[in-house]
Amino acid sequence: ALLPAFPGLHAQRQAVDHGVKVTGCTVHFVDESLDGGPIILQRCVGVLENDDEDSLAERILHHEHECYPEAIQLFCEGRLEIAGRKVRIR
Repeated sequence: ALLPAFPGLHAQRQAVDHGVKVTGCTVHFVDESLDGGPIILQRCVGVLENDDEDSLAERILHHEHECYPEAIQLFCEGRLEIAGRKVRIR
């Protein structure tokens, strides 16, 4: 999901049912809240008129496969700095 919208399970279904025009994926640090940790990276994906949960999830997955390795690399390189709710990339 493009957090903080639609946290938890079935985010793509929630997005389609809500009628949003844009959703996506978010890589974030984990904290005690549900999908509420500081955001590292996000990617946007348009929601098409004929999308259902599965078709939208398939398009988002492509972006997740790019976003997660990028976030992991930034973390491993020590380039992420948490400042309150924000993550700064150095």
